Amino acid sequence: MAGVGTSEVKLLGTWSSPFVLRVRLALSLKGVSYEYIEEDLKSKSPLLLESNPVYTKVPVLIHDGKPVCESMVILQYIDEAFAGVGPSLLPEDPHDRAIARFWASYIDGTFLKASGQASSGKTEEEKAEGKKQAAAAVETMEGALKECSKGKPFFGGDNPGYVDVVLGGVLAWLHAGDEMKGVKTFDPATTPLLAVWAESFDALDAVEAVMPDVSKLVEFAMAWIAQAAATAAAAAAATK
Repeated sequence: MAGVGTSEVKLLGTWSSPFVLRVRLALSLKGVSYEYIEEDLKSKSPLLLESNPVYTKVPVLIHDGKPVCESMVILQYIDEAFAGVGPSLLPEDPHDRAIARFWASYIDGTFLKASGQASSGKTEEEKAEGKKQAAAAVETMEGALKECSKGKPFFGGDNPGYVDVVLGGVLAWLHAGDEMKGVKTFDPATTPLLAVWAESFDALDAVEAVMPDVSKLVEFAMAWIAQAAATAAAAAAATK
C-alpha cells in the first residue's frame, strides 16, 4: 500500500476478518505504508505463532519488528506511534477520548455480541433474544452518533475517528448480512443518522481502497453455513 512513513510496518490478517479490516482502515485513513500478509488460520505461519503466542490469531501489527495484538489496542497504538501522520483517530480532549473508547467498547461488547447470538444461537429462542438485543443496540448507537458527531457526518466529527473505524470494520459484514436476509441493519426509516453515516463512510477513498467485496463475503458466509449444516447432520447421524 502506498502512503507516508519510513518505518517497517507489517499486518498479519485474513481478508474476511472485520477486526483485521479495522486495522487496515486505520492505516489507510492515516496514509501509513505497510505490507499486508494474508494468513491461513488452518495452517498458521511461524511468524503469527511467534508474534501472538497467547491467542495465535489475527490481526497482528508488526512495527519495526515489534508485534502489537488485538484490534482495539492496535488502533490506539497506530494513533500514538504515527502521531502527526494523517488525521488523529482519537480526539485530543481527555473526556472526548474516554467517550470514544466507551462507544467502541459498546460496539464490541454489546452490539457484536448480540449480533453473534442472533446468527449463531443454539436455540431459536436464543437467536430471537440476540436479534432483539442487537436491534436495541442499533437504536442506542443512533443516539451515540447524534451525541458524538454534533451534527457532523461521523462519530469523529468532520472526519472519521476511532469509533467510525471500529464500527466501519464490521460494515461490510453488515451489508453482506443485509443482502442475505433482505433487511437493513441501518434502516433510513428508523436509524436515519446511521444510514447516512454508512453511505458517507463507504464513499471515502481510503475506505474503498481496503473494503472487501460484499459478494465475496456472501459466498464465504454461505459456504460456512453449508459446512456447519453438514457437520451438524453428520454428528446427528453418528448418534443414531
